[in-house]
Amino acid sequence: MKFLFASDSFKGTLSSRRTAELLTRAAQEIFPDCECGYLEVADGGEGTTEAVLSAAGGRRMEAVVCGPLWERRKACYAALDGRRAVMEMAAASGLPLVPAELRDPRNTTSYGTGELIRDALDKGFHDLSIAIGGSATNDGGIGCMRALGVRFLDEDGNELSGCGGDLIKIRSIDRSGMDPRLRDTHVTVMCDVTNPLCGENGATRTFGKQKGGTPEILDELEAGMENYRELLRREFGSDMDEEPGAGAAGGLGAALLSFLRAELRSGIETVLDLIEFDKKLEGVSLVVTGEGRADWQSAFGKVMQGVGRRCLRQGVPAVAIVGSMGDGAEQIFDYGIESMITTVNGVMPLEEALERAEELYLGAARRLFRMLRAARGL
Repeated sequence: MKFLFASDSFKGTLSSRRTAELLTRAAQEIFPDCECGYLEVADGGEGTTEAVLSAAGGRRMEAVVCGPLWERRKACYAALDGRRAVMEMAAASGLPLVPAELRDPRNTTSYGTGELIRDALDKGFHDLSIAIGGSATNDGGIGCMRALGVRFLDEDGNELSGCGGDLIKIRSIDRSGMDPRLRDTHVTVMCDVTNPLCGENGATRTFGKQKGGTPEILDELEAGMENYRELLRREFGSDMDEEPGAGAAGGLGAALLSFLRAELRSGIETVLDLIEFDKKLEGVSLVVTGEGRADWQSAFGKVMQGVGRRCLRQGVPAVAIVGSMGDGAEQIFDYGIESMITTVNGVMPLEEALERAEELYLGAARRLFRMLRAARGL
């Protein structure tokens, strides 16, 4: 028996690597002669860099950049070879970097993400994959672009700093100083949301509240985003309300599409390609994947869907261990996942389930492999 373990992390409790260690322990208890392999995986959001470093054997690169509140901090990205680099904007501009009491999307900036891109250019990388989940920003990506040499000017011709509150003040865009190396750089954006830039389903209305936006702040930011949308339309001739994904990461998607001519791709599909997942399926008897909570969203660009679809194409059975199941979780069965079990083995408060995460996961893994042993005898 040859097993491959490729689970998402269980946020706040188990890393992708730790789930694999527990699965290996359980598998070898039930099948002493089995062969176990694992891949750290992520869906293109937080954890993507670590997953790629672990699975693809890349080098860790480090840069000092601006955080979302302009503070200087270290951020890492992955170098796969002399040309390709993988980074996540959350490392420089992520929501967890902003204390809860300081969250106000008028003040946060994606400038550090631009600095991360610039650092990769300085080190000679010309093929960049950027995961844009988990942002603290609602600046339309103007902070990121400013770090790359674009100037956003107010009515008096003064350059704006590049935060969410500046969107309403922009009157013109000067691209003459944009880093010329970007012309020869291929940029892939890992993104699984399809939100437009503006409107009820846009960046501000959909994601602004979780970043600290009150109704009044969101009204102000939406007006600024509409102003920005019209400037982009004038500058590039395209309507970012018609581009799925333009509203991702507080509008960073729109900036990367417009200024860098980026290609938007599914985050999990990009990660699976980067770590050469299909090759790792050769000779595998069973794949075990999973995530902290399975629900209808699991079938829309999450790890289980991506892993399940690849397994289905190659005829390798896949099952999942999840922390809990919510509405629509069974939809994942349409994407190559044959069965799914939960770690929770009884009625218990969420706090207890989180505290006992390792114990409960190991128990679920043992149940899974015992069931597989029983099935082999049918």
